[in-house]
Amino acid sequence: MTDHTVPDTEAERAPARAWALAGLVAALSGLAVGQLAAALFAPRAAPLSAISDVVIAASPPQVTQWGIETFGTADKPLLQAGIIVAVAVAGMLAGIAWRAARTAGAAVAALLALAGAAAAVTRPDLGPAAALPSLAAGLWAAGCLHWWDTRRPERDASGRRRFLAVAVAVGAGAVAASLLARRFGPGSVEADREAFTVPEPDLPAAEPGPGADLDVEGLAPWRTPNADFYRIDTAITSPAVDVDTWRLRVHGMVGRTRTYTFDDLLGRELVERDITLCCVSNPVGGDLVGNARWLGVSLAELLAEAEPDPGADQLVSRSVDGFTAGTPTAMVFDGRDALIAVGMNGEPLPVDHGWPARLVVPGLYGYVSATKWLTELELTTFDAYDPYWIERDWGLPEPVHTASRIDTPRSGADAGTVTVAGVAWAQHRGISAVELKVDDGPWTECELSDVATDDTWRQWRIDWDASSGEHTLTVRATDGDGRVQTDEVAPTKPSGATGLHNVKITVA
Repeated sequence: MTDHTVPDTEAERAPARAWALAGLVAALSGLAVGQLAAALFAPRAAPLSAISDVVIAASPPQVTQWGIETFGTADKPLLQAGIIVAVAVAGMLAGIAWRAARTAGAAVAALLALAGAAAAVTRPDLGPAAALPSLAAGLWAAGCLHWWDTRRPERDASGRRRFLAVAVAVGAGAVAASLLARRFGPGSVEADREAFTVPEPDLPAAEPGPGADLDVEGLAPWRTPNADFYRIDTAITSPAVDVDTWRLRVHGMVGRTRTYTFDDLLGRELVERDITLCCVSNPVGGDLVGNARWLGVSLAELLAEAEPDPGADQLVSRSVDGFTAGTPTAMVFDGRDALIAVGMNGEPLPVDHGWPARLVVPGLYGYVSATKWLTELELTTFDAYDPYWIERDWGLPEPVHTASRIDTPRSGADAGTVTVAGVAWAQHRGISAVELKVDDGPWTECELSDVATDDTWRQWRIDWDASSGEHTLTVRATDGDGRVQTDEVAPTKPSGATGLHNVKITVA
């Protein structure tokens, strides 16, 4: 008869390292179970996502900025990897504690579950039910350790392998199932998005002409593919917004509050425009910038229907996850093509880029103009309200700085004719000239690509007769108003980096 009793002596217990391994596997498989539970109804309630959101919200501004500057778009995956490591360590501690006293190990598992649950229920737009995925994760982890503890024969070498195999298989299966559930399950928005046929624009974008792309290897394309478009936001998991229940509310200092459905937007005049967006955290020469063809409705015309108070100098846009941005109303009503976008590069707006609707305001950095997963527009004043990044000591809205970047070459080249190329931008002013300097030589004017609007970046190129040795290439641009890009070096915070991009290369 098999003995299922708990061992009474230290000699009968598995070694501490085996308990630590059991705890690690229990915690990580539990985390996977929690991710699956969340994927079925509310992906943002997943333990990993909720805890990451809390860490971001609680981080000092200096830490947040350091993460973006150091890791760029990899900052969120690295944060999640760090949290996974922390959960793994906590699981190991739970296993070791359980070995000494079952209640101690259970307490560690419970604390992990409660931490995830508390993080989830405090997230905007999530209710008490958001605690369930984390509680499920904790129950699974505790159940694994209980199984390990109460089945003495399972703790020999073959039993440990069997336990690990089962727990790992469940965890891997849960991860795979959660990925499928996020795409096809009840909590998925992909089905709605993929069912949406992008309408033809009433006001099509002007075509830039055949010379918009200079066709140089290593040069960023004029239009950035959706999959390559930079993403910097505060959301660990992109909000899953049900397009049928989505509403856009316009309120605040207005004559009348208005509410719009997604169908209401589609019933308006649809405007298509090519617009370059840039993150204020983009360093000199950085890649947190991209150009896309957006489809949407006029922001100014929609706001006008709410009869804005002339004293309202700030438009606060809110995301479904609570993020806020503040745009000067003067820059919404000055004739620029500010849009509430529903399409991007001929496709429905990607989920990671704000489906079903986002703001696109040319000429301003994204932190004050490009709110994703849009759900509210509030007319107010800068004196009355500080949006998310302004609260964290970033500057008040300013026009995007004139900037230029060398894309190729970046490190080396062979002697002879070398094509140097890159992009330059000064949204809503345009680029009128780009110049390249080699070492301490003169500034030489570059060839520019075709553009149809001042709201996009512009490619440039020049053929350089490169001699062997070490060289420094420096680029500068002139905007459409005739102002030359400043060489004064400034950091990204508080109002965007300035300075001239240069690369050092070795010519063989």
